[in-house]
Amino acid sequence: MAETTGTIDFTYNGEKFQTWYKVVGDLKAARPLVTLHGGPGIPHNYMLPHAELATAGGIPVVFYDQIGISHSTHLRDKPATFWTVELFVAELENVLTHLGIASDFDLLGHSWGGMLAAEYAIRVHSAGLKHLILTDSLASMELWEVSVHKLFKQLAEDLQETLRKHEEDGTTDSKEYQEGVAVFYGKHVCRLDPWPQDLQDAFALMGEDPTVYTTMVGPSEFNITGTLKTWSVIDKLHTIKYPTLVMNGVYDEAQDVCVRPFFEHIRKVKWVQFAESSHMPFFEEKERYLGVVEDFLKL
Repeated sequence: MAETTGTIDFTYNGEKFQTWYKVVGDLKAARPLVTLHGGPGIPHNYMLPHAELATAGGIPVVFYDQIGISHSTHLRDKPATFWTVELFVAELENVLTHLGIASDFDLLGHSWGGMLAAEYAIRVHSAGLKHLILTDSLASMELWEVSVHKLFKQLAEDLQETLRKHEEDGTTDSKEYQEGVAVFYGKHVCRLDPWPQDLQDAFALMGEDPTVYTTMVGPSEFNITGTLKTWSVIDKLHTIKYPTLVMNGVYDEAQDVCVRPFFEHIRKVKWVQFAESSHMPFFEEKERYLGVVEDFLKL
C-alpha cells in the first residue's frame, strides 16, 4: 500500500509553521478518512491501526501531527493564549485544502481529536464532510472530570493519597507520581500489557515536549488544570447535521456520562460501545472496531 509523507506550510496570525502528514493509500481512489489524534499533544503514531482501513478496505487514510509535537513545528515558548481550539481548527482546514480533499472527506477524531472534530463540524459546516466519527471523546470537560474522578476513586486508597499529595505539592513531574498515573492509564487508557509499540512511541514523543498537553490539559488525565478546563460544546451539538458515529469502551476514561450528550443532541447519530476496551478500542478490540468504522463509512 502506497504511503506518502510530507510537510504543509501553515500560516496563522501572520506566523508560519509546518504540519507533518502521512497518507496511506491513494487519495484519488476513494473518499479519504482524516484522523485527528488526541492529547492534545499525543502524536499520530498511536492512530496507525486505522491504516488497515486503507490496506484492507481501500479507504485512503490521512494522519498528521498537530503543531507543537513530534514531526511538526515545536513551539515551547508560546503563551497559553496561543494554544486555542481556533488554532487547531484552522490547521485542519489548511491540511484539507493542501491535500485537495476539502470537498469530499470523512473525519475521525479520538479523545481530544473528537473534541476538535466536533468543533470543526460546528464551526465550519463543511459541505465536503460526509461522515463524522467521535471515538472515546467527550462533550464537555466538566463531564470528563466527573467520569475520570469516578474511576480515580476506584484506585487503591493509598495510591489516591499519593497522587493527590503530589498534585497539592506541585511535584507531578516526580517518578512516583508518573508511576501512579501509569497505574490509572493501564486500567482506563489501554488495558493491553505491554502497550503496543505505536502507543509507547506516541507517549514517549509527547514526553519529549509536553508543552501542548500540559498547557491545555494539565499534569494528567484526572488533574485538569489547563486552558480546556471549561470547554464544552453541549449547547451547540444540535447544529451538527452530519451522520455521526460515537464510540467508547466499558473501561474507558470517556465513560457514558461524558459521551451521552453526543447521542442526545446530534440529529443523525449511532452509538457503539466496546465491552472489552478502555480508551483505545482500535488496539484492544481492533477487528471489531475497524469493522464498525468501515461499515459506517459505507452508509
